[in-house]
Amino acid sequence: MKLIKYNLYNIWNQMTDMAHKCGRNPQEITLLAVSKNHSITAIKEAISAGQYSFGENYVQEGVEKIKILANPLLLWHFIGRVQSNKSRLISEYFDWCHTVSCYRIAHLLNKYRSCDQKPLNVLIQINISYEETKAGILLEDLPALVRDMNHFPRLKLRGLMAIPKEPKNNNSPVMEYQRLKNAFNQLKDDYPDLDTLSLGMSRDINDAIICGSTMVRIGTSIFGKRH
Repeated sequence: MKLIKYNLYNIWNQMTDMAHKCGRNPQEITLLAVSKNHSITAIKEAISAGQYSFGENYVQEGVEKIKILANPLLLWHFIGRVQSNKSRLISEYFDWCHTVSCYRIAHLLNKYRSCDQKPLNVLIQINISYEETKAGILLEDLPALVRDMNHFPRLKLRGLMAIPKEPKNNNSPVMEYQRLKNAFNQLKDDYPDLDTLSLGMSRDINDAIICGSTMVRIGTSIFGKRH
C-alpha cells in the first residue's frame, strides 16, 4: 500500500512541474482520486498521504464508502452517469456531482438536497467530442442550461466537465480541451463565481493543465488496476 503514497507524490510533483511550465499556480489545480472499485484500505492509505478528494462512479459503492469512512475532511465527488432513481442518494451523500446534463436531473438533485446541507456543488458535463454514445450536452446548448441552474437554490454551479474521445494514433485532445476552455472563459464573463474546469485523466494530465484544467481525475496511476 505504500505504493499509493509514492504514486500520489509523483502525480503531485508532475502537476506542480507542469503548472510552473505554464505559468500557473499549482494551488489552483485539484487532484481528484478516482477510487471506484478500490478498497477502503487503499483509500485510507491515500488519506494518510494527504489526499482528501475522491471520485466515485457507482452510487451504492460510493455511499457505502462514505458511511464507513465518515470523515468530515473528505470531499466525495460523484462522477458517473446520474440515473433518476439514484438522484436522492447522490444529493444526500455526495459533496459534488460532475455529470449534470439536463434540467430534469438538476431538478431532482435540487429537490433531494436538504436545506440543512450546504448546496451540492455541480458541474455541467459537456460532450466535447460530439460522440453519440457519450453523456453530456453540446456546447451550443450550454447557455440555456446555465440559465436554468438559477432555478435551483440547493445546487451551486461550479463549472464544466468533459471527457475526450479515446485517443487514436497518439492524437492529443488539446483542440477539444481548448474549445471547452474558451467556452468556460466566456461563461465566466457572465458568471464570475464559476471556478472549476474538470479536464484530464492519467493519459492526458499534461495537456489538461496546459489547457487550464483546475481539476484532474486520476485513478489507475494512483491505485493501480481495479479489482
